Amino acid sequence: MSWIRRKSVDVFGSRKFARCACGLAFAGFLALADDASAQILRSPVPVPTLPKLGVPLAGDSLLRDPRQALSPQRLDELRVLRLRALVRAHSDVLDADPHGAPVVRREILGWAITNAGLARASARGFTIGRRTALGEMGEIVVLVPPPGLSTRAAIRELRRADRTGTFEFNHLFFESAATSPQSATTNEPRTALPANTITAAEVRAGLIDGGIEASHPSFAGMSLHTWGCSDRPVPSAHGTAVASLLAGRTAEFHGAAPGATLYVADVFCGAETGGAADSVVAAMAWLLQERVPVINMSLVGPPNAVLEQLVRFATARGAIVVAAVGNDGPAAPPAYPASYPGVIAVTAVDANGRVLLEAGHALHVDLAAPGADMLAAASPDSFTAVRGTSFAAPLVAGLFALQLRSPDPAEASAAIRHIEESAVLPRGQGLASRYGKGVVAASLRVPLPAGRDGRNPHSGSL
Repeated sequence: MSWIRRKSVDVFGSRKFARCACGLAFAGFLALADDASAQILRSPVPVPTLPKLGVPLAGDSLLRDPRQALSPQRLDELRVLRLRALVRAHSDVLDADPHGAPVVRREILGWAITNAGLARASARGFTIGRRTALGEMGEIVVLVPPPGLSTRAAIRELRRADRTGTFEFNHLFFESAATSPQSATTNEPRTALPANTITAAEVRAGLIDGGIEASHPSFAGMSLHTWGCSDRPVPSAHGTAVASLLAGRTAEFHGAAPGATLYVADVFCGAETGGAADSVVAAMAWLLQERVPVINMSLVGPPNAVLEQLVRFATARGAIVVAAVGNDGPAAPPAYPASYPGVIAVTAVDANGRVLLEAGHALHVDLAAPGADMLAAASPDSFTAVRGTSFAAPLVAGLFALQLRSPDPAEASAAIRHIEESAVLPRGQGLASRYGKGVVAASLRVPLPAGRDGRNPHSGSL
């Protein structure tokens, strides 16, 4: 089905680095940083999926109530520690850009490069690592610098030599991580949802995330289309939870667009390190080729010029791109792709309607949605408590999917206005910067069972 195929050969000769993402946590900093990195809330405390080194967790009191100890500045410090540790742990394949963001060592993304530009690069000793077709967007060329030339120096040289092409680091992107659970409450606000404008059979949505557990009961009978990982399924807890909140359904659980046709692009693939920008770009190009009208991206990373071009192309063509603002706290740098113009940036609120302590920020915040004190699907057939902006974004994306048949600029603008008009902005001064237009999808939260604190998965169909 896919018109874009990844090369099955890992350019690094191992599975240590795949052009896909799983998580930021590194074992040497788990005692300091795990309270800011866990996402799917499991017993006895949130445990990061990678690396699986069996390091014991510390600071359980912090995990129980992060508000007691973690200031915005501390959350940002933990983010920096995780990133530095990740690069050090995988220094054979990773490097850092001038701002400290992890990148693939000795890889430069080139876009809109002319034949003359490629010839000049070749004359300077650069070689082509791989090429990926992007349909109407042309192609990405991954250039490898000559021996002895660092990734940073190679970028500078290529930009000086070719002013027409775009040359960028192959940045890494990660799941939009989250903190630990808090007890659910019962005073959840309820808001009316916008009426559907298309039939159930026409609802389609895309997901750039990890793979999903397709056999989970919440996806029974759904039409699923997948891309990535050399067409090899690699289910992930994060992707499964996000997909269920977007389109899952059982007798007592449903996402925002239950039963929608899902297009799942796996850019994580179960690897130990983050997913590179060229995979995210290729995944988006596949979804655009499939004319998927709404794309959810519950992942975060630094600004990347090539990804920005794809996002601009997608929104100009009338696709709605929804992204989480991240969970490294409001003191962290702006998250991308949420910060790109035209992207619907989503933050998360708890059952009391408060923005999560750990919610990050983008250059703009458009909407807020439930992201804590609630359940989502867990492998292989259970449900578990989740917390983070990762899980608010698919609820918003699902609402948009109910409004849009295919990418169309006019219909996309109308759908955005329609959803924004349904948003409820809490009372108070200066809240727009935290809530955007307000809270939507409050009634879609599936709360934790009474008496549960979210620390154990719930088997079966609820």
